[in-house]
Amino acid sequence: MLLDDLNVVIKVAEFRNITAAATHLNMRTATASAAVKRVEQAVGAELFVRTTRSLRLSSAGERFLPTCEQAMSMLKNAKQNLKGETGVIEGELRLGLSSDLGRNVIAPWLDDFMNEHAKISVKLNLNDSNIDFYRDPIDLALRYGSPDDASVYGFKICDVPRLLVASPSYISTYSAPEQFEDLQAHNGLFYQLHDKVYNEWEFVHDGKPLKIKMQGNRTANDGEMVRKWAVAGKGVAVKSSLDACDDILNGRLITLLPDYQPKPTQLWLICPSRQSITPAVRLLRDMLKTRCAECLVRLKESSVVIPDKG
Repeated sequence: MLLDDLNVVIKVAEFRNITAAATHLNMRTATASAAVKRVEQAVGAELFVRTTRSLRLSSAGERFLPTCEQAMSMLKNAKQNLKGETGVIEGELRLGLSSDLGRNVIAPWLDDFMNEHAKISVKLNLNDSNIDFYRDPIDLALRYGSPDDASVYGFKICDVPRLLVASPSYISTYSAPEQFEDLQAHNGLFYQLHDKVYNEWEFVHDGKPLKIKMQGNRTANDGEMVRKWAVAGKGVAVKSSLDACDDILNGRLITLLPDYQPKPTQLWLICPSRQSITPAVRLLRDMLKTRCAECLVRLKESSVVIPDKG
């Protein structure tokens, strides 16, 4: 019986489904099923009651699993303590990232992070869909918006102002809006998640909330595509200050209507369980907090209007 087999049993018990556990562990279903059978043979008992749709722990499994989880946790801590004595932290980070933030902001930061921590490896899952730790082969995710699932664990990385942006070429052709109402004469560039198109933009002006329903001819379910359209001069967009930071600092995008701030958001690093919070995850969290803060300071120093609190 291998330690990897015990880890499969723990995940199957968590997901109550061998296929879901296998997907999470990035292995074939048959491989996961074989691992469960090896453990059951080694302990001399069936750990799961199998039905056509799912699994549940048997009475033997309910007695075995807590001890198994405790043993695996103790072993992981012992290994990490030994490595900590040499100052070396290692591990694999299977990280879910949104498209624009992941490709253009976080990926370069991860290169520097891995150069500093050579024993840490990463597997990235890039998409803008909602987080699903049961479906996706990830152990943590970096997402905009505070988590609404009480069962997950999260670290708030920072408050993230959003900005109304357009390219210099677009503004030279259509002029910048001078009043809030002028926005309706401009072409909006929209982000879509599932069936919802985000074409109703929310702003704050003098502490009061405002909404405007925009019209536009471009919609994408990919945040990076919306930013690229904006850079290409196709219209105006509301973007995270982190996503747009490099384009703003290099003059590819300019901010509009500084007295009207789009509704801000937050950036969170989310894990499915407390056991997922490893020393490598804490290192990643600290790096993200530092780099995000640096990015927002650079925007302020370039005279971009960034509220002190989002």
